[in-house]
Amino acid sequence: MKDWLKWTLLGVLSVVFGIYVLGNAFLASVVVTAVIGILLLVSGGFQIVAGFMSEGAGAKIFGVLLGVLVAYVGISFVSNPLEGVLPLTMVLLILFAVSGIIRLFFASRMRETPFFWPMLITGALSLFLAIYLFSQFDNPQILQLIGILMGIELLFNGFGLIILGLSQRSEETA
Repeated sequence: MKDWLKWTLLGVLSVVFGIYVLGNAFLASVVVTAVIGILLLVSGGFQIVAGFMSEGAGAKIFGVLLGVLVAYVGISFVSNPLEGVLPLTMVLLILFAVSGIIRLFFASRMRETPFFWPMLITGALSLFLAIYLFSQFDNPQILQLIGILMGIELLFNGFGLIILGLSQRSEETA
């Protein structure tokens, strides 16, 4: 499968998931928090095992303590996903900001293509979402807002990937 097709299909999949998340914003927030908790719990378990297998007392202690900390955060996310939404909000804020900056970078490299403006707009909107989320951090409706913003970000990401794939396709045919 060609690279441009992979990017385009990944973009379409991201758009589909974005639409689904927008339809179930609250549930999406809770489910994502629980899934991240499970991943942290598993990661913490592996870190504990790696810590015990480390050589040297300092590395062993550091590895085990780090694993316990990561596993504890995972357990707290799984046991009460609603409380885990605020830390997840901060992670999403960072994700939106970074993905917006990356899209703006790609847009700067596509200046001479017809995909420059769409990539520039999706990057700027992702950055705007990060700023907006930061300004709403103390809002009691943050649970609903996170799901909505995640859905919007998935849509932006999907459109950006579709544009990237189509850009690569046009470069291959040129």
